[in-house]
Amino acid sequence: MDQEILDEYEKVKDQVSEKEFLEKMESLKKDYENVSFVKDIDVARMVVGTFIDETNDPISDEKHKMYKIRELEPNINELTIIGRVMGISDVKEFTSRKGNDGKLCNLNLADDTGNVRVVLWTDNIKHLKNFKEGDVVQIDNIESKDGYRGLEVHLKPRSTIQVLNSDDFPDFPKYEEPITLIKDIVPNETVNIIGRIIRIPPIRKYNSNGKKGEVTSIEIQDSTGKISYTLWNKDVKLIETLGLNENDTIKILGAQVRERNGEVSLSHWDGRTIKGDFDVPEFEETLFKLGEAHEQKDVTILGIITKIQDTISFQRKDGSDGHVKSIEIADDTGSIRVTLWNDDTNLEFNKGDIIEVIGGNIEYDDYAKSGYRINTNWNTRFVIDPKGYDDLVSTLKESQSKLGPLPIEQVQSFDDDDGEEVDILGRVISLNDSREFQRDDGSVGTVRSADFADSTGSVRVSFWDDKAVNSNLQLGKPFQLENARTKLGISDIELNIGKTARVIELKEDEVKDLPSFAELEEILYEKKKIDELNEDDKNIRVVARILDIQDIHEFQKPDGTPGMVRSIDLADDTGSIKASLWDAKTNLQEFDVGSAVKIENPRVSFRDDRIILSIGNNTNLISPTEEELDNLPTFDELKDIIYQEKTIESLEDDDINVRINGTLKDPYGDKLVLLKCPSCNNTLEKNEDNGYICDYCGEEIEKPRYLLMIPARIVDDTGEISVTFFGELVEELLEMTESEIVQIFENSEDLSVLETKIEDLNGISIEIIADANFDEYNESIRLNPKKILSKSL
Repeated sequence: MDQEILDEYEKVKDQVSEKEFLEKMESLKKDYENVSFVKDIDVARMVVGTFIDETNDPISDEKHKMYKIRELEPNINELTIIGRVMGISDVKEFTSRKGNDGKLCNLNLADDTGNVRVVLWTDNIKHLKNFKEGDVVQIDNIESKDGYRGLEVHLKPRSTIQVLNSDDFPDFPKYEEPITLIKDIVPNETVNIIGRIIRIPPIRKYNSNGKKGEVTSIEIQDSTGKISYTLWNKDVKLIETLGLNENDTIKILGAQVRERNGEVSLSHWDGRTIKGDFDVPEFEETLFKLGEAHEQKDVTILGIITKIQDTISFQRKDGSDGHVKSIEIADDTGSIRVTLWNDDTNLEFNKGDIIEVIGGNIEYDDYAKSGYRINTNWNTRFVIDPKGYDDLVSTLKESQSKLGPLPIEQVQSFDDDDGEEVDILGRVISLNDSREFQRDDGSVGTVRSADFADSTGSVRVSFWDDKAVNSNLQLGKPFQLENARTKLGISDIELNIGKTARVIELKEDEVKDLPSFAELEEILYEKKKIDELNEDDKNIRVVARILDIQDIHEFQKPDGTPGMVRSIDLADDTGSIKASLWDAKTNLQEFDVGSAVKIENPRVSFRDDRIILSIGNNTNLISPTEEELDNLPTFDELKDIIYQEKTIESLEDDDINVRINGTLKDPYGDKLVLLKCPSCNNTLEKNEDNGYICDYCGEEIEKPRYLLMIPARIVDDTGEISVTFFGELVEELLEMTESEIVQIFENSEDLSVLETKIEDLNGISIEIIADANFDEYNESIRLNPKKILSKSL
């Protein structure tokens, strides 16, 4: 027991034990657990007063002493006051620090000496039904305190309120309830008004300096004008508590007038809101016609949504995140862009919705087609399918069918001019990896391209930055693309998906009229066997197996950017073909030698006297279906079909994938390790400083690229032929890795280990798969080996 409480106990120690005193304190604490500022010393004083009541033996003059308001001082307990009720606040709800819910209400009480705030707590709220503004009341068993705004008196659970005869107190201030017309309201006053609710906007959440809250502004109108009435935090519950609806009439007592940016509004604090049947003119909403757009505040429009742009996020000056979104709305006279902010950007709108926008401001806009836009605010309300406008709604619905996505065939028929905004619905039929690039301002951007198709055709679509990263693009998935902007590609119209475009992922039951991915393949791509391919074939599909995969070769493109290429050999039951894979397509994680692959839309060209395929960004490289594999031979079957065994004498200069058996002769190791420029692949020579400078591109090379090479001859019973082994085939011949070979080459003056291994190759029997080509310099056929099938002594 601290000293202050002990001092209180000393007043009654002859009448109650210390234990009983503390028990009474604990009992009273429960009555005040929802009152955050009632301290233990306050409870101790209450116990003293309660004990005196019980013994009927007052120990001071403070017991129920009648006070004039002017006589009040802080910390007087068990007092009584009489005064006229000059104001009653709305009941407010709160949550105590212990998590308990409570209520409070403030009265403004006045006598002939002054006025004071009177605070009623949860147990006292029941008294409110017994009196009203203007009544004279006597309040007993209360205490005075220093409050947030000066001296206050607080009721206790056992406090009483009694209504007295007002005529007995002629000197008390008279209660008056003057009603101010909205047109006469001026800043920094407290007013009473009567009006009709014309708008109840959504309740908004906010975060100010880490403190979260809620706010809304009710729009009120009388015969002279309209004004907003702002409710903050717990006060927003008044809408639900009082059952407020649009078109209700209310009386507001004690509203505080604020002015901001030249506009006057009301704020709720200690005022009171009364719902009733007051004499206020009926409200009729007037629709603003979009064809008559001019700068005007607080308009209501009704129209059909013809365009929805995606949300753009930005950072405000204070570091917080902001969001903005635009929609286009048209009525029977014109159209206008409507700008939505922050929480409103999350509202669910669809193209073709009939919408009423209540409380927007028409502003001049240089970038808008009409010259104007509607800027919404946190007090704007949106109503989908509004009632009461049957004729206009019926007219607008007639245009809904015209707002759907265009067939891709129609998009491809557009003129060459860039910049048309269109909507399409289709499936992803090809998809490239994202790639980064540097803009002129030094920032890094991202782009990803894909091909979309419907039953009428296909179109190339480029997704930029966030759309490239966040759109859940997958091969075969259906999407609706809105606000895609046209551009002229190399030969066809293409589409760009930027910040304001929308990428809407669809479910299969939403696209029943869209062909499946397999059906689109049949529509778009002609299936061909390898021996049916012709130069410049377009939109073809080839199903084959991978016979061989070469290493990736890096190079520098003419614009200075790095590039990659690798070769693979493909075969079906009709023949084989070489394919070049470029850049991202060189990544063959899903495929290996022997894998079946479906190639859609490759470029078919004629080079080195043979047909070859080029597989780049516009080409699909995917796994075939089970049905497509039915007619494709197995890998072993294809090897027997494709790898034709030939003698050296029978070789022709256009043979590919031939099988050669013979003896390896005269392997040459003097140029086992070639040093190459990583940028241009030019052969390097060391300079005087043991460094490397490329003679071709002029770059100083810190670390060269290594190329392993062993020239030799193969001999059989019919003749001999030159052959050169590179890269992995050299590793296989020497049974060493490239890093092991390079380490000996760079760090050892004694190359006898490598020389011995190369000499040991002389005379071995070897079987290889190779292509034959004509060496114009030596005017003879030579072999380019691709695979070593076997080697033995």
